[in-house]
Amino acid sequence: MLTELSIRDFALIDEAELHFGSGLNAITGETGAGKSLLIGSLELLLGERPRGGPAAWVRQGAERARVEGRFLLPRGPVASRVAAFLAEELPAAFEDWQAAWRDHGGWPPRGGAAEAAAAAAEGEAAGPAEVELILGRTLELSGRSRAHINHTPVTAKALRGLALLLIELHGQNAHQRLLEPAHQLELLDAFASSGRESAGRELLEYGRARQRWRVLGAQLAELEAGRRQRADRADLLRFQVAELAELAPRAGEFEALRAERERLRHAGDLASDLAQWIQGLSEAEGSALDRLRGLERSAMVWAGRLRQLEGVASELLEARLRCEEALSRIVSFADGLEIDPERLELVEARLEALERLSAKHGLPPDELPGLAQELERELADLEDRGGDAERLGAELAQALAELEQSAARLTRLRRQAAGRLGQTLAPVLPALGLPHARLEVELRDRAARTLGGESNPGTRFAADGADEVEFLFAANPGEELRPLRLVASGGETARLVLALRSVLAGADAGRTLIFDEIDTGVGGRLAPELARHLRGLGTHHQVLTVTHLPPIAAASHRHLKVVKAVVGGRTQTRFEDLVGEARVAEIADMLSGGARQATARAEAKRLLTGAA
Repeated sequence: MLTELSIRDFALIDEAELHFGSGLNAITGETGAGKSLLIGSLELLLGERPRGGPAAWVRQGAERARVEGRFLLPRGPVASRVAAFLAEELPAAFEDWQAAWRDHGGWPPRGGAAEAAAAAAEGEAAGPAEVELILGRTLELSGRSRAHINHTPVTAKALRGLALLLIELHGQNAHQRLLEPAHQLELLDAFASSGRESAGRELLEYGRARQRWRVLGAQLAELEAGRRQRADRADLLRFQVAELAELAPRAGEFEALRAERERLRHAGDLASDLAQWIQGLSEAEGSALDRLRGLERSAMVWAGRLRQLEGVASELLEARLRCEEALSRIVSFADGLEIDPERLELVEARLEALERLSAKHGLPPDELPGLAQELERELADLEDRGGDAERLGAELAQALAELEQSAARLTRLRRQAAGRLGQTLAPVLPALGLPHARLEVELRDRAARTLGGESNPGTRFAADGADEVEFLFAANPGEELRPLRLVASGGETARLVLALRSVLAGADAGRTLIFDEIDTGVGGRLAPELARHLRGLGTHHQVLTVTHLPPIAAASHRHLKVVKAVVGGRTQTRFEDLVGEARVAEIADMLSGGARQATARAEAKRLLTGAA
């Protein structure tokens, strides 16, 4: 519900703050007082481009015009659709929206766009919880405009998308949502859901099936997008893994081979030196070990006499033992030493292969074994992803089959509702001044638009299904039914909206419906009937109507008057909330004779009493 509309520096409006209530809100005033300015400000809030450019709407002397609307939303279908829109288009605002519901102790639609969309299709029952939503737009004299939702800057497109979930504006010059195929489909679904058809539930199932199909399709597309790169990478990995497997590097092998190569390269010189070491340590006359043994025996004798030499004897003993250990190792090494040119050639070839592969991969040779394991894991992962693509392809095909079945069920329900809608409207239209009008609903598959009649799933399966709707209309006898958008006048369209909303009763409750001079061309005989329909519609929707008819003004639950006055030498438009005698006087002025005539005032009171 639109609770407050703030307008500043908009044409003749210096500053105004309008308050609206539930039910039917009537706006009256003399011709030229500025009722059209109210509609213009709402058009600006709906994201429309101002007719005549900024200079026609920014008040003279001001730099910008500003309009801000405050909406109070209880939980229910409209709040759910708002949640779905915010989750899809403005995730940050969606998080704030959830928090606002929780702060108010109400229902917070959790999750993301899919969950919010599901909640919208479910249409939760209204409850006491409600939260405020603020939409605003600023139009600068330079032509720039700014939009915000809950004081957060957004694009004009986002503002328009959200505003259209909250407001329907119908009138002589306003943008007519009824002429849009998407809105016609919305109305058909609302009608189907309010009747014996279970279109609401089926639309929910369709939404879930479509969401699954889209998610799987996106996942498969992501896999397919990198398929060529993955295939090339897998080919390279197979080659590299095979190359490493053939070489089979081992941890620590490279350093061991380098040491072996050094030994093999200098085996001759090393053997000669080793023989000399052995000779000098033990085999030659006066060898080092023989001399150490003699020194050790002499030191031990003296150590028995002089305790100060005990350490010397121990150190000579240790020196001999170390020399014997070294000798043992030298002898063992010399026994295993051989001059083997063939082995040297093999070792050098192996080292060369390891160094070549090391340089190729840009890492030390000792890290090649770890690289082999890493590449094998990456290759296995890529091969698994190939399997994922096959699995996703099968799941996507199954999801598409389920989506097609759901779309077919939804289409059947819509066809049944389409056949009933025109029949249900027929007895309502005469009471609204359209005695000979006919309306029929044409339903067609989106696939029919594609080349050769072939379906493009991406085009065919839209968020609202695989169907397109066209309302066909004829206002007079003998006229051929033609698309409503081509033949209906603004007044006829507004009355059709009223008729449709009347037969839909409480379906899709929550939107604010605005009618700009819906009574144009309506005589006194039809005025009470039109007033009755508008007041009845006010039990399910908030309705704002600009009117010249006293019965409609009297039938309203809230009455605002537009007044034009000269203040400080400048013309201003302001708005007055009428109650009591002021309201009686306004309705009497709308009647023949005016408020000065007792008969007019009496008739005004009669109308008010009858409406109450």
